[in-house]
Amino acid sequence: MSRLDQLYRRLLLTKFFTKGWGKPDNLKRIFEFRKIMSDREQCRNLVPNDYPIHIDKEYPDGDCRILEGHFTSPFTHHLPGIMPKEVETATFQMILPKQWKDSKHKPMCIHLAGTGDHYFWRRRLLMAKPLLKESGIASILLENPYYGSRKPKGQLRSSLHNVSDLFVMGGALILESLALLHWCQNQGYGPLGLTGISMGGHMASLAATNWPEPVSLIPCLSWSTASVVFTQGVMSGAIPWKTLETQFFENSVYQDEISKMIVSPENYFGEQAYEMGQQFVKDFSSNYNKLQEFHHHHQLEAESPHPLESVAGEDSHSPSHIPDCGKTQTPEGALSMVQASIGGVPHTGGARISSPSLSPSSGSGDSLSLKHAMSKAKLSRSTPSITHLHHTKTDTLHHAVSKSQVSRSSSDSGSSSSSHTLQQEAVNFMMGVMDECTHLGNFSVPVDPRLIIIVAAQEDAYIPRRGVIPLTKLWPGSEMRYLANRGHIAAFLFHNDVFRKAIADSFNRQIKLHHHS
Repeated sequence: MSRLDQLYRRLLLTKFFTKGWGKPDNLKRIFEFRKIMSDREQCRNLVPNDYPIHIDKEYPDGDCRILEGHFTSPFTHHLPGIMPKEVETATFQMILPKQWKDSKHKPMCIHLAGTGDHYFWRRRLLMAKPLLKESGIASILLENPYYGSRKPKGQLRSSLHNVSDLFVMGGALILESLALLHWCQNQGYGPLGLTGISMGGHMASLAATNWPEPVSLIPCLSWSTASVVFTQGVMSGAIPWKTLETQFFENSVYQDEISKMIVSPENYFGEQAYEMGQQFVKDFSSNYNKLQEFHHHHQLEAESPHPLESVAGEDSHSPSHIPDCGKTQTPEGALSMVQASIGGVPHTGGARISSPSLSPSSGSGDSLSLKHAMSKAKLSRSTPSITHLHHTKTDTLHHAVSKSQVSRSSSDSGSSSSSHTLQQEAVNFMMGVMDECTHLGNFSVPVDPRLIIIVAAQEDAYIPRRGVIPLTKLWPGSEMRYLANRGHIAAFLFHNDVFRKAIADSFNRQIKLHHHS
């Protein structure tokens, strides 16, 4: 993991989701609507082809023309009352050539904003203008909900107040992008594409899944789900976990109703991983004393800061520091390694595996039953894909929460152990809701994956990739490009030319495959 990413995040004081999960009723409405919106055939009926778009002004800017416009977000028609008033009006800026290089094609790419990218100037200077000059591709810069002119009163910079705000942002950008794509077609622009960096790349991916025609998609520095961002990446330290934990246990709706609505594509390997994990634990039974010696030997490491406050990749208890299969391991460590191997890649980052019930400081390790250890192992998940190990593909997070509550009530561990368990349940719920609304496995596959070029930083500490289903597996036929030995921040600061090259390549590919006539 990039040390620059870790240092940069430490210097920032910004906190996200300071008011908690959001109203339970809003979350339920969003989850229900996600089931509709993630189906391309149903989603195409949510935005009419002639959805009204208004151009407010046009003016020259050097060797290009700039148009500014607005429209009412279609999201307000389907989930009225969820958006703050300031968020309901979408604003955008277009960067057009004074004269098109090719009279047959007028390529147009929609750029969605990454975290902290307010207004239009950054995307205009670093991406849109150079892209127009280098490749003749025009751009639409859409302002994110909760950003710039759409920022609600009382919100500090990019600090979304609620977890549900992120889901509103994603749903709104999907429908707003569809409205703009329809409008572009009506205006004679094409071929069409979507791109973005970091969060913008993920939002572009979500929008592209619902467009009913071939479209270029270039997600830069993003991945298949946001769950890894907020639970494994360096952003996990910007989350007020105590607030989320308190709300989760004070309001039973989160556990009894909302958790039942969650579906995570990371269940695909669940049964196989759980069976292999059981075999690992069975093998440990004859060497239980060695397991205790292992924990005593690593007591100092166990007293390091809590995983939610540590930086991904630094913790000595992360899966990358667990001994190999020939040595004694914790049950949780075994399950983590099994899941990583099933996912096809070793896991080297993320929050460490906590095992309070097996810790020497708990005072209850000698009397801990193997059954209870297995229960704890099932609860713990250091990689996103270890969620719901004992579930089928259609099971929800509710069963995991119920099992963890039973495990907690049967434990004789001290308050420290209980606190760790409560925190783990809040983290599990966070992973579940993020997978439900942002996991691209819950959405349709873009019409032509050959037009997708994914650009990732090899050492990205903001967007961990290990342990979850990769984009190339969700979208067979897509192309993957890596920035070697680069983290998130360095890639954003110094490699916009790589992103623009990927955009140009995807548009050229679309012309060759679908617009050659």
